[in-house]
Amino acid sequence: MRVVIAEDNALLREGLVLLLTSVGHEVVAVVGTGPDILPALLAHRPDVAVLDVRMPPGFRDEGLRAALDARRQLPGLPILVLSQYVEQSYAAELLGDGTGGIGYLLKDRVGRVDEFLEALERVAAGGTALDPEVVSELLVRRRDSPLDSLTPRERQVLGLMAEGRDNSTIATTLFVTERAVSKHIGNIFSKLGLPPSDSGHRRVLAVLAYLNG
Repeated sequence: MRVVIAEDNALLREGLVLLLTSVGHEVVAVVGTGPDILPALLAHRPDVAVLDVRMPPGFRDEGLRAALDARRQLPGLPILVLSQYVEQSYAAELLGDGTGGIGYLLKDRVGRVDEFLEALERVAAGGTALDPEVVSELLVRRRDSPLDSLTPRERQVLGLMAEGRDNSTIATTLFVTERAVSKHIGNIFSKLGLPPSDSGHRRVLAVLAYLNG
């Protein structure tokens, strides 16, 4: 895969370059400030971008803004966002167009190499990858939402869907059959009012409902 990296921490930035090139990916651009992100993405049109949320000069949401601008100009551009903290609004805003190809991981997750690479590939393929800690916080914060109609098991399934897990992995995690998982997902789609359509797109819409519910 062709990757653009936007990260101001030099140590993490070089670590990402080394990690990605060591497994065969091509890092086509590396930037360290917010204003440099969008031009790099438009120039290289990578298979996936890895962006820090807070970048110089303001260290606020430069990476997020660049990601949103890039997705407007390059619809569907896969982006994996890295953040030091759980910031719910960022994850929700990124997923707002409902097209997938978005990941939101805490930086600590980068140290878990296999998980990070799996998430990167999932995002590049158009899926979603939300950090389990992000999902946990969202679950705690939900009050009086459309998700209240879901059973505890359906909420567990939806939480794992938000992490980007496929049916097989969800089944293994919950010690149930894939058939049971498919049934739960069907119930989730029905209760959230998601019409029959491409199942992959409905998964993204369900995750979006989870974030905004």
